[in-house]
Amino acid sequence: MTRRKKMVEKVTTLMDQPERIRNIGIVAHIDHGKTTLSDNLLAGAGMISEEIAGKACWMDSDEEEQARGITIDSSNVSMVHTYSDKEYLINMIDTPGHVDFGGDVTRAMRAVDGAVVLVDAVEGTMPQTETVLRQALKEGVKPVLFINKVDRLINELKVDEMEMQIRLGKVIDKVNKLVKGMNEEAFKGGWKLDAADGTVAFGSALYNWAVSIPFMKKSGVSFKDVYEKCKTEDMKWLAKNSPLCDVVLDMVVRNLPNPDDAQKRRVPIIWQHGDPQTAEGKSMLACDPNGPACLMVTDISFDQHAGEVATGRLFSGTLKRGTECYIMGTAKKVNRLTQVGIFMGAERIEVESLPAGNIAAVTGLKDAIVGSTVSSLMEMTPFESLKHYSEPVMTVAVEAKNMKDLPKLVTVLRQVAKEDPTVQVTINEETGEHLISGMGELHLEIITHRIERDKKVEIVTSPPIVVYRETITGTAGPVEGKSPNRHNRFYIELEPLSEDIVQMIKDGDISMDLPALERRDVLVEAGFDKDEAKNLKAIEGTNMFLDMTKGIQYLNETMELVLDGWREALAGGPLADEQVQNVKIRLIDVKLHEDAIHRGPAQVIPAVRSAVKAGLLLANDTLLEPMQNLQITVPQEHMGAATGMVQGRRGQVYDMQSEGDTITVIGKAPVAELFGFAGDVRSATEGRAMWSTEFAGFATVPGGMLKEIVTAIRKRKGLKEQIPEPADYLA
Repeated sequence: MTRRKKMVEKVTTLMDQPERIRNIGIVAHIDHGKTTLSDNLLAGAGMISEEIAGKACWMDSDEEEQARGITIDSSNVSMVHTYSDKEYLINMIDTPGHVDFGGDVTRAMRAVDGAVVLVDAVEGTMPQTETVLRQALKEGVKPVLFINKVDRLINELKVDEMEMQIRLGKVIDKVNKLVKGMNEEAFKGGWKLDAADGTVAFGSALYNWAVSIPFMKKSGVSFKDVYEKCKTEDMKWLAKNSPLCDVVLDMVVRNLPNPDDAQKRRVPIIWQHGDPQTAEGKSMLACDPNGPACLMVTDISFDQHAGEVATGRLFSGTLKRGTECYIMGTAKKVNRLTQVGIFMGAERIEVESLPAGNIAAVTGLKDAIVGSTVSSLMEMTPFESLKHYSEPVMTVAVEAKNMKDLPKLVTVLRQVAKEDPTVQVTINEETGEHLISGMGELHLEIITHRIERDKKVEIVTSPPIVVYRETITGTAGPVEGKSPNRHNRFYIELEPLSEDIVQMIKDGDISMDLPALERRDVLVEAGFDKDEAKNLKAIEGTNMFLDMTKGIQYLNETMELVLDGWREALAGGPLADEQVQNVKIRLIDVKLHEDAIHRGPAQVIPAVRSAVKAGLLLANDTLLEPMQNLQITVPQEHMGAATGMVQGRRGQVYDMQSEGDTITVIGKAPVAELFGFAGDVRSATEGRAMWSTEFAGFATVPGGMLKEIVTAIRKRKGLKEQIPEPADYLA
């Protein structure tokens, strides 16, 4: 404990000097060695003993993580490193690599300024390497590269010295190609990774050694030594003469920006709509500890004793116990901070005060959710919302085993939704059915397991089901919706939204938060009619509502009700009661009763809802199913088995790349067919396949299967099995 106490004292003295701080994330494809690397860095900084480093996986503090051998939650730790006689504070976040937990990576990238990207020397860059790099560059985070598992190249693949250098060069080129493709300006502005500049290091996290060109000059260890010592398996010598933590942390301190420099570049990216001339704008750009406090919440966890702990990056100001904060986008209630601290792995250590440029862990923010902007000012432009690259595609239904646990289960599910924003929780109080939607089988399995283990609620879960969406393929209208008392009528037209507009909504380029004029210009540029662009009333998911009517009395006071009816219809379409997407609806005419009592919610909402649902059916409503990109790497003789696996599951094979004696099959298949895929691939290829999947958007369900799938969903949801006709809604 004394060792750690010393550490905490050192950390607190360095906190106030932004030029001595580095906030970094460690990102990579699954099983490329992030957590093993983090352990080594901790051992080097004297936080855990060197003997257990690499095997302890100290950052994986959860027992589920230890048992499965993967990281599930991002974990933070602060440590001190000495570089050319100065001490530096390094706040590090170890992120998960499994595709189901990609949301954690997106959030971690918001909190840090630099990233150490790990790539396995044997496997090279994998799909998830690409995804995490894209997330880092989108948030303006500067990457450095660490090529791990170099010993495997020498001992398992038996390459000679020349071949080893060629292979490592290839990996660097490939990562550079990715960086250039994603952000060419940054690439030209000095973000190109180059071993000679010292932005690339090579090594083995498991055996605690690494080399980089600047460090070779200092230590005299050359590539020749590396090759020979790996051959004779004398890794201890390498670990002594060229220790991993010194090489990597030197690289971090030398090449990654401190909060002062980074915020000048990153604040305009993550706070696009803010005004840099305001007090908070100036102090965020300068990383000023005396300005107003501005904190972006990137994670929420629950502590049994302290309640909700919000972790986030403090961009300006100073946090102390008792600081009064407001959370943007909620009712302006004061939230008082009860504790301010930093994370050391699983432990939270309290500090007196915490200045700008650090990663904070605070309690007392009751109203905050992940992605909230917290400030000591009452009014502030919020930060850009966090973009997640994939959507929930699988759902399980959960019930409490004992009826007495029901109220507790509802509270627990709300907590779950708050902790992990990539999970969607639907609580239906009428039917008592609780649905949890997540990224994949593993994601849901872990969430349901944690409910039982941490929250002590016994639950029964259904087998996972796939989340479908509904959309239209044609146009329809004008469709008339009548209110139950026949006094109000609404006329609407429907048409599908074009792909590029849907993409712009997803990327946040078009949203209702934009100023009206700016929004109109963006829409006109994207090919909208000027009238339509001006009359956009609301966006829900990827659907738009346009009010094309002119001068109708009482309409503006009824508008909110019309939108409510529209939102209700979109939440569950007529085919299978699934979410509707990519539909543009125009309101073209309205007849309203002059007496307010005859055009209340009970009249307007059903009228609009039935018009939209009938319109969807008239415009050829169909189902969309979630797809995943697959990449299977197998030895040549098993190639047939691998392509058979993809095609046998309604998939398509796009490409086959051979490298050495392995072949990589790249394809795409519907999530519905991928249950139990892991076991089947292993048995088909005698356990020699390596594979990964990643969310690839939605695609239309084949016509021949539509009826069967719809009937199955309706049956499961307890709806009438017969598929409704437009006339059912237009009675």
